[in-house]
Amino acid sequence: MTAAQPKASHHINGQYREDASGRSFESIYPATGEVNARLHSATPAVIEQAVAAAKAAQPAWARLKGVERGRILLRTAQILRERNEEISRIETLDTGKAIQETLVADAASAADALEYFGGLAGAITGEHVDLGGDFVYTRREPLGICAGIGAWNYPVQIAAWKSAPALACGNAFIFKPSEVTPLTALMLAEAFKDAGLPDGLFNVVQGFGDVGAVLASHPDIAKVSLTGSVPTGAKVLAAAAQTIKAVTMELGGKSPILVFDDADIESAIGGAMLGNFYSTGQICSNGTRVFVQRGVHDRFLERLKTRTEAIRLGDPLDPDTHLGPMVSKAQRDKVLGYIETGKSEGARLVTGGGVPEMQGFEKGAWIQPTVFAGVTDEMTIAREEIFGPVMSVLSFDDEDEVIGRANDTQFGLAAGVFTADLTRAHRVIAKLDAGTTWINTYNLTPVEAPFGGVKQSGIGRENSRAAIEHYTRLKSVYVATGPVDSPY
Repeated sequence: MTAAQPKASHHINGQYREDASGRSFESIYPATGEVNARLHSATPAVIEQAVAAAKAAQPAWARLKGVERGRILLRTAQILRERNEEISRIETLDTGKAIQETLVADAASAADALEYFGGLAGAITGEHVDLGGDFVYTRREPLGICAGIGAWNYPVQIAAWKSAPALACGNAFIFKPSEVTPLTALMLAEAFKDAGLPDGLFNVVQGFGDVGAVLASHPDIAKVSLTGSVPTGAKVLAAAAQTIKAVTMELGGKSPILVFDDADIESAIGGAMLGNFYSTGQICSNGTRVFVQRGVHDRFLERLKTRTEAIRLGDPLDPDTHLGPMVSKAQRDKVLGYIETGKSEGARLVTGGGVPEMQGFEKGAWIQPTVFAGVTDEMTIAREEIFGPVMSVLSFDDEDEVIGRANDTQFGLAAGVFTADLTRAHRVIAKLDAGTTWINTYNLTPVEAPFGGVKQSGIGRENSRAAIEHYTRLKSVYVATGPVDSPY
């Protein structure tokens, strides 16, 4: 493993910037505990440089035709695809995710977002309202400077999901990656630069929660978009309230997957495994409460155990590895704590639950994919977001019962239904309190589809045309076609 030290910590106004007086931190390779890179958190001076650069560059960018902005996003998408292997390798070093995942799910999905919004940029328009002589037209105008605060599970994807619609709409963008995974946002900044994006329009500032708080409360920033936990969301929302800025938030979840007796069991098991173990369980939309109807419950568990124990853990840079470590030992230890709580509260451990022994990776943040059965609704592992590869299997008898139990949570990000009865599938999906749902699959998030949650799982939507509404403001223009009729 070789280091992945960037030229500097921040990328501002088209250039790498460093300020060694900022708090130092490290990117750690989770598989071995080795240091990838050392960086510095943004000082107030660095943040102000980013804001000033964005403020200077945004007006000219907004004046361009949408198709002109779109061409640059399309070129950026092409560059990301050309550099996919390089970016995927760095993403694996930064996150610990298996290379077979990062090659298809990280820079590739970032490129998809840039391509989609690049194509959409020329079609961001208002509407015409005929008033029988007079008329009204509306304009979709950029907000100005937008800020994004990223999470550590999909670093480059999240950076693109937020910046692509923002830039397509004519905004400038400042992105703060998670301090745990700081590297690939800088590679996205390089791609934008090489694609011809004018300097100042995409800036990366590194740091901890204090940097995010400054961005969220900064008077020159018109909007902030966060991907993170519910507690972090509450803090960002409070900070944004100081200047009444727009917010979108994609937060945590404790999402249900409902498996009915008539479901294709192998597909349902595959969906549940992808919805719990992909990315070593570190996905906000994961369906960590798997409700299985009693008629197929035992068969489901038997096959689930066999298939889970066949998952290959190993060197994340080996293309044959299915599952890498968790992002950090701290996160791994948190998940191990939840596993112990599950056992102490009476859940039955079906498989996993411990730390695998692998030669050469003794200092990594490894954990076995874990399945609990006999889980009841009040157990901690069925109530709280674990954010690790821990699946809770619960049994149910009938449709109305499971809908009520599935909705009995403060979260509402995602949900899935597996059944051969498509009438029931649509009926059940309509009753589930979740913003992003699937029928007979799970966790597919194409950029063409809106993504986001309800209740405490978030505000607003990412991706699709819906994202345009969150990165523009609507101006109404009344046009009179005759003299003013006034009684005065």
